[in-house]
Amino acid sequence: MAISDIPEYAHLTDADVEELGAKLDQIRADIEADRGVRDARYLRNTIAFQRTLEITGRALIFGARKRGLWWAGASALGVAKIVENMELGHNVMHGQWDWMNDPEVHSTTWEWDNTGPSAHWKHTHNYIHHKYTNVLGMDDDVGYGLLRVTRDQRWKPFNLGNIAYNTLLALGFQYGVAAQHLELGRKRRTQAEKDQFQQDLRDVGAKIGRQAGKDYIVYPAIVGAATRSRTGARKAFTANLMANVIRNVWSNAVIFCGHFPDGAEKFTKQDVDSETRGEWYLRQMLGSANFRSGPVLGFMSGNLSYQIEHHIFPDLPSNRLPEIAVRVQALCAEYDLPYTTGSFPVQYAKSWRTIAKLSLPNDYLSGTVDDAPETASERRFKESADLRLVSTVDPVTGRRKGLKTAITGLKERRRSRRSPARA
Repeated sequence: MAISDIPEYAHLTDADVEELGAKLDQIRADIEADRGVRDARYLRNTIAFQRTLEITGRALIFGARKRGLWWAGASALGVAKIVENMELGHNVMHGQWDWMNDPEVHSTTWEWDNTGPSAHWKHTHNYIHHKYTNVLGMDDDVGYGLLRVTRDQRWKPFNLGNIAYNTLLALGFQYGVAAQHLELGRKRRTQAEKDQFQQDLRDVGAKIGRQAGKDYIVYPAIVGAATRSRTGARKAFTANLMANVIRNVWSNAVIFCGHFPDGAEKFTKQDVDSETRGEWYLRQMLGSANFRSGPVLGFMSGNLSYQIEHHIFPDLPSNRLPEIAVRVQALCAEYDLPYTTGSFPVQYAKSWRTIAKLSLPNDYLSGTVDDAPETASERRFKESADLRLVSTVDPVTGRRKGLKTAITGLKERRRSRRSPARA
């Protein structure tokens, strides 16, 4: 039931883990020393592109009474919102550009085009999620308090609606982001907690009011007045609604591809009690997943197609993640660790498969609570409770045989057991 000993699951000794951590620290130092003009140019060009695209989309919506212009305007505005949320808002608020000392693009000043206040998001995401990544009972991103995404979560009849819940979450993802910080299901026992909740609720209400007012009242009113047409105002309203849905569905897909495909592991609370920096790095590597991307898909995902690298170095500039990925993959090969990646459609399909599958009780599922595509622990490898899992060295090739080899061997043994049964 979830990984309770991360180094053991990874088939690494404590010395291996600290050595791995030191090599990752060196990657960080190299990138920090190399940040400069080209990175700042990338950010400025991204801001200019996003703002131009937003203006273009809103201008096209003035002609939204024509179906072609409606779709063009909604699509352009939707893409502008994606870029603002994924490549700008998310990354700026992570502090990736704080080294520039520019107040316009500093993590303390950026307020994104989203219904969740930036201050709330930075607490739930930057601090809680990135510090306690995939730790059950600590990281609310493990299902967002709504979805069952691991067998470690006890099944309830409520989980039968997993697919419907995620469909609604995808369509209104920005509202899910806004609600996450509120922890609506948590009991507040002290007056201070109750007062803080009321303040947070007011902050979210004010931000939702500003966003809804801009997209669904002010702008449609401007279009209606300019075109002297109620139809123009109504079309502007629906085009803005579609732009937000485009952004929400895309953001949901990208984020789920990084956290819920097969191989994105879950961990127990005891993992972080005395966690070293090397163990923290290792947990990020095991708990995240990538999807393959070129420049365009990488840009449109806010470079979260490199979710593993982002989780290792959340405050390094997003445009440097592709080159970091080359070095991280080399380390995975050196320590025989899996590097979880796949095509975007496959990773997203695996996320939906997990959500659909875990809507059912464990009794209806194949696999076990220690050995299933979406749920694993070090016990999946152990024939004896006293067996300590460590890497070995192949005497012929001199190469390390660790977690990746162990997983491959496990799959081969499973196939061999099934083959006689079919015969």
